[in-house]
Amino acid sequence: MAIMNVIELKSDLHSLIDKVNDITILNAIKDILNAQVKEKDFWEELPLNIQESVKRGMEQARSGNTKAHSEVMKSYKKWL
Repeated sequence: MAIMNVIELKSDLHSLIDKVNDITILNAIKDILNAQVKEKDFWEELPLNIQESVKRGMEQARSGNTKAHSEVMKSYKKWL
């Protein structure tokens, strides 16, 4: 059996999909294909509590509520 090139394989898949009427199978195929083409943003993968924490930190930084790295390191030096 010869290996199909990409164009032939896509054509065969189109033909097969056109013959399927089972909505469950079609949805499964769609989910598989969507998972392959969708670019995942790591932000969307983060838990909601982490997203909220990062947003709070960014807002604090925008409002000037920050500390110098050296100041933070002094506070945590005993644990490092």
